[in-house]
Parts: sequence; C-alpha cells; structure tokens
Amino acid sequence: MIKTSRRNFLGASAVISLAPAPISAQSPEGETIRQDLFRYLNFGNKQAGGDGDVACGNWLASELAKAGYAVERQYYQVPFFKPSTAELECEGGSVPVYPQPVVVPTGAGGLAGPLVRVDGYGQFAGSMKGAIALVDLPHARWSSILARAARAPIEAAFAAGASAAVVITNGPSGKVIALNADGRGPMFAGPVALLAPDRAKDFLAAAMTRSTARLTIDGTGGTRAAFNFVGRLDRGKARWLAISTPRSGWFGCAAERGPGVAAWLELARWAATAMPDHNLSFLCNTGHEYQYLGAAEAMKQIAPPVDQTDFWLHIGANVAARDWHSIAEVAPLPSVDSQRYLSVSPGLLPLARSIFAGQTGYEEPVSSDVLSAGELDEVIKAGYAPAAGVFGIHRYHHTAEDDERCLHVPATVAAARGFRTLLETVARAGN
Repeated sequence: MIKTSRRNFLGASAVISLAPAPISAQSPEGETIRQDLFRYLNFGNKQAGGDGDVACGNWLASELAKAGYAVERQYYQVPFFKPSTAELECEGGSVPVYPQPVVVPTGAGGLAGPLVRVDGYGQFAGSMKGAIALVDLPHARWSSILARAARAPIEAAFAAGASAAVVITNGPSGKVIALNADGRGPMFAGPVALLAPDRAKDFLAAAMTRSTARLTIDGTGGTRAAFNFVGRLDRGKARWLAISTPRSGWFGCAAERGPGVAAWLELARWAATAMPDHNLSFLCNTGHEYQYLGAAEAMKQIAPPVDQTDFWLHIGANVAARDWHSIAEVAPLPSVDSQRYLSVSPGLLPLARSIFAGQTGYEEPVSSDVLSAGELDEVIKAGYAPAAGVFGIHRYHHTAEDDERCLHVPATVAAARGFRTLLETVARAGN
C-alpha cells in the first residue's frame, strides 16, 4: 500500500520535479481539451437519463474504447419530470418556476392560496394554513436542497400547514438555481418550485398583503434508465488506480461539468500508455444531481476493490470556470473563478501544494479530514485512501446560463496537467 505521510511526500518532493510543465491552450494537447469541452457543451441539457446525457455517455464510452479500455455499463433508474406548465400567478401577473425534483405535481388546475413570505430561518407572520409559502433563502452559492439552510425553512412552512412552497434561490447570478435532491422520492409534503431572484420582486410585495396566488406544476414524470460506465485497463497488475468524473446536471453544465469531463478524458488517453505499472479504472457517473446517486450505485458494482486500489482521483464540479465582476456584470473576466477546492488525503498536502502552486483556488489544497464534498464523499465513505478530489460552485453553477461564456480553456488545460502530475507522482510512490 502507498504511504501518505508528510515525511514520505516531502522526501519525494526533494528528488522529483513536481511543478507541471506549462501547456499552452494552443498546443496539440490544449487544442484537444478545447475540442472536448465544446463537444461536451454541444450535447445540450445533461439531466440524467435524458437525450443529452445518454449521447454524452455514449461518446465518452466510445473514446475510452478507442484508447484500449474495456467498457462496462451499469444501468439503473433515475427520476425525471417534463413540465407542460410550471408557473406562479398572482394579481394578474405570472412567472415561470422550476419544479423541484423529485416533483410533486399540482395537477392542471394548480393550487391556490394566500402568498406568505417565509424567511431563511423559517419565520413568517400570521397563519400558514393552506398558504403558498414564498421561501426567501439567504444569499449563497446554492447547490443542494439537502443543505439544512435550504431545507429547514421549507420544512417549517409545510409543518405549519402550507399547501405548497416557492423558493427564491438568491445567488450571485440573480437566476434560478436548480438544487440537487434526494433521488429516491419527494422530500417535502407538497409541491415545491424554485423562483429566480430577478423575477421575485412583485411576488414578495404581494406576500406582504397575503394576496391570493396560484402555483401550477403539471407534466409527465416517473423514472427512466440511465447509465454509469467504467473503462478498465486490466494489465494483470496487483494494484489499481481509479479516476472518476460525473457528466450529468440540471442544464447544459458548460463550466460545472465540461472542464472535469475534458480533463478526465485527457487523463484516460494519456494513462493508457503512460501508466504501465497499474491497472486503470476510469469511471463516469450520471445521476449526480440526485445527491450523487450515480456515484453510490457505482460503488456497488463497477468500482475497483478498495483493498487493491492505490489511489482514487475524483474530478468534480467547477474544475475551471471564468470569474465575473459582481457589481457591473458586463462580460466575464479573463481570470478563473477562485471558488474551487482541491481536497486531498492529509499525507498528500505537501505534494498537492507543490503541484498546484499558482493555480487560483487550488494553490491552497485542503485536507479531506477537514473538508470534502460531492462524490468525493462517496469515495472516502467507501474506504478508498489515499484520495483526492475537486469540487466547487462557480457564479452560474446550476443555472441555465452556465454556457460557453463560462468556459476557461487555459485554466482547464493547467488543471488537467496538474492532475496528470499528481496521478503520476502518487502512482510512482506506491510502487
């Protein structure tokens, strides 16, 4: 087994040049990553089991097969909902809302009741019986409705008798932020929908007078098949390396998922010939938006044995996204969004600091004993160690506006090179 003490990796640092050689985005490697980024983007909406997710998964599986990997798929069921109507009406005006999965429909006629504002602490004035709760979340870079700060005020409203809830997802973009959810079933006692902050003003005013509102969420839903897959290169060695990434999400997921997918694919092509002393397992999961459902399923069937795995690298959300000014949002900045984290097993901290020096956000990696998130949690919970993972929330995370503008090709290339050096160095130390 590889040892990940501070002494071991400080010693390795003394004899190995750890700083990745710079890669230009115009180099052949950089151009391949750029092409993969836009190929991912062009699949459109990536909701698990939908057309874009399936097409993207087929493409990535075929690329691994071309590189010499044996590909195995793992099918399972995920929720879905296709709305025909999703709107909130009050005092003659209406706005579109985003149905919160797992969706509880209202039916074609909708639900009517007084509109009552609920603050971020779950507090409200007057009676909530039969009301539509307008839950005004505090400002944050939201990602999951399972976060207590998001879930608790909704639960408080239903506990007090609300018939439905509309949640204002106050965040940096002003747009509606889709929220990850438990994929096993509805989380709340009634219908829940999400409302963009930039469309909420009139409804907040209406809630002050308890004006009657109507929420309508109607459409078709249920479950559908989705698939994870793994590309294995079994060389008959004693030890495995595992590298994983999710591909699914609520919208197009340009910067949320694209850079991670492109870096993962670059690593798979490179490792097929560059890592001869280990068996390789490259996993690609769907169902991420259902609170890492795909990762949990992968651990049951297609992940390599824990006791035979030297290292697991998980390449998650916000690998590299453009930053933006917050006051006057005219155009994206040339800099990379710093709200990205590199979490590593404690013994890997000195190594990770050396490799990712100068990469904004990554230059100060954190111990996974202190902070981990996303699918890295599933890796650690399953017992894989040492492990490393990337996660983060950029400005347009989980919004429909996470599009081409949010991509940062040079930072994606730099991150991919850092992952390569990390993988290569840890693998060498394990032999």
